[in-house]
Amino acid sequence: MSDPIPRTYPQGVPCWVDLQAPDPDAAQKFYGALFGWTFTEAMPPGAPGSYLIASLSGADAAAIAPRGDSVGWVSYIACDDADATADAVIRSGGSVTSPPEDAGPGGRAATCADPQGAMFRLWQPRRRLGAQIVNAPGAWNFSDLHTPDATAALAFYGEVFGWRLDPDLGAGMIRLPGYGEHLASTSDPDIHERQRFAPAGFADVIAGITVDDTAGNPAAGRPASWQIRFTVADRDQSVALAERLGAHVVSNGDTPWTREARIVDPQGAELILSQFAPRG
Repeated sequence: MSDPIPRTYPQGVPCWVDLQAPDPDAAQKFYGALFGWTFTEAMPPGAPGSYLIASLSGADAAAIAPRGDSVGWVSYIACDDADATADAVIRSGGSVTSPPEDAGPGGRAATCADPQGAMFRLWQPRRRLGAQIVNAPGAWNFSDLHTPDATAALAFYGEVFGWRLDPDLGAGMIRLPGYGEHLASTSDPDIHERQRFAPAGFADVIAGITVDDTAGNPAAGRPASWQIRFTVADRDQSVALAERLGAHVVSNGDTPWTREARIVDPQGAELILSQFAPRG
């Protein structure tokens, strides 16, 4: 049997997530137990710092990076040229808080914020192409932008990355034209057959957007942000396990397609557990 085709991410597609955690050992224990992840140190022996690659079923799923000044999950967006894309971020009204720099042989990264303050990172891949397992229990499922101004946010991301919001796809679904064809010709040849009943363009969906009146409101204490969703086989079982491991539940809710819970891990990072459970 031939090896699976690596999952690649064109310019403008969210491609990776990592966790900023003050205590990476505690994070390993929590997420290893919750999602079944195993961990490998990506930094060479003797190098300063740490970057722990989380694997699921032998494939890269996410990472944990020790951070002493902040806690939270971060979404990365693929780009062909991190320097050129960082310049585009600035021209379009965003900011670059950490300029592009090499992340070893894996790729080149930069930390940015959109005009409403939501932080994200750029990733120009070299050896590390991005997440190699997605949409499976224990794996990253989706990144959602919570913003007080969807029109302004879409103008920014549309200018930098070519994103579009098509009402026919349903509320809050962002697409990058051509992404579905990329998947069909590479790592997901059956995507159009699986989604044959979905609206045209559904295979191009790459992110979500939610208008959040509290996002960016200092009085509410909730900044505009990218929120990270992980797939689970059973929401209620996963929530119960997360609580036993020291997390607390912010909210539970059902959509026409999913059963979800928003939780906060023991170090304060927020994430969403999502079970695919279409009604009917």
